[in-house]
Amino acid sequence: MQRRSALQWLGAVSATTLFKPTGILKSVEDSYFKSMDHLKDLSTSNIEEEEFWMQIRQAYSVSPSIINLNNGGVSPQPRVVQEAVEYYNRMSNEAPSYYMWRILDQGREPLREKMAAVAGCSAEEIAFNRNSSEALETIIFGLHLKAGDEVVLTKQDYPNMINAYKQRAHRDGIVLKWINFDFPITDDNTIVKTFEAAFTEKTKVVHITHMINWNGQLLPAKKIADAAHAKGIEVVVDGAHSFAHIPYKIPDLGADYFGASLHKWMSAPFGSGLLYIKKDKIQSIYPLLAAGDPESADIRKFESLGTRSFAIEHAISHAIDFYELIGQERKFNRLYELQQYWTNKVKQHPKVIIHHPQSKNYSGALGNMEVKDKKPEDLANYLFDNYKIHVVAINWENIHGIRITPNVYTTKAELDKLVRAILKFADAG
Repeated sequence: MQRRSALQWLGAVSATTLFKPTGILKSVEDSYFKSMDHLKDLSTSNIEEEEFWMQIRQAYSVSPSIINLNNGGVSPQPRVVQEAVEYYNRMSNEAPSYYMWRILDQGREPLREKMAAVAGCSAEEIAFNRNSSEALETIIFGLHLKAGDEVVLTKQDYPNMINAYKQRAHRDGIVLKWINFDFPITDDNTIVKTFEAAFTEKTKVVHITHMINWNGQLLPAKKIADAAHAKGIEVVVDGAHSFAHIPYKIPDLGADYFGASLHKWMSAPFGSGLLYIKKDKIQSIYPLLAAGDPESADIRKFESLGTRSFAIEHAISHAIDFYELIGQERKFNRLYELQQYWTNKVKQHPKVIIHHPQSKNYSGALGNMEVKDKKPEDLANYLFDNYKIHVVAINWENIHGIRITPNVYTTKAELDKLVRAILKFADAG
């Protein structure tokens, strides 16, 4: 979408989703629309790219005293999403059982359609929950596996997923076949053949982390999925760090099952997630929380959560608006540009070791580096104590360093400060 039409559309859609307010809701609604004012101004000016991103930064309420480069953990919400959460929360508290169950609960189906358009799949294949762990564990514990069935996964997968499979191994006697990569790798065949070598006639499931959270390595999910499907193996994809980050539609990955956290790269409210199950697989998966018919073919059986925050769920729609305002390709290009910006300025130092792929086909915003002979936590502490730069130290299977994850609101001036700090730390030994 062109910038002008995108911004006009954002204002129109967001306005129609808000109900007519009274009393305190009127002031909250006013705050909501005020949070959009500067974005609307973008539609009337032909600004340069860096100025555009500076305007996007103003859409967030990020700290002026801390440089947050751990957006890989959880991303902040733009003001428009924060104000929407506040609005719907205030509304709910005026008469909870009425506004929550009779009004806001009716908004899930339009949201499902809207998210399906972003994800490129049927609305009948999408359910909403709290995070990627809940989505993926719904799948892991819902799969019909028996003693002796094999699951192929990697040592670099996310701990919650690893623990879920270990629990199934302990409880049900399934067999876990481990792959241990030494990333970064920028060759599809090397990765795919490593997975294929682990497949046997007993393999029933392969778990693929699309983007490794420790260092930003992107895996060729579709090629791995094709190899698995050729042997009758089902495919689970963890899209926590790739969804709304890397340009793709869920069906492009060849996944039978997929989970993502919307509070990461979609910048949706904290505690919002997405579950995708291919239509013909829904009936065979039992929900994690019991539904009326566990073998129903209706994706909604996975939303039997009881009382939940409708404010959080409803505000996802506003996060989608903001995401589409920027545009999928434009966002990815910016995120990759920021990663390359700081990487290229530190990688020539003899003591700096880069642990993330630098090819655009295998990476995005998320990077990982270390200073030779120094502990990652020492560098992380140095950056925060001396420069108020917030990163996270990583010590995991074959991956050690600090994880650096800028977002669309991050400025190059902030990354220049990061570069100076890293080089000073490296020079000091």
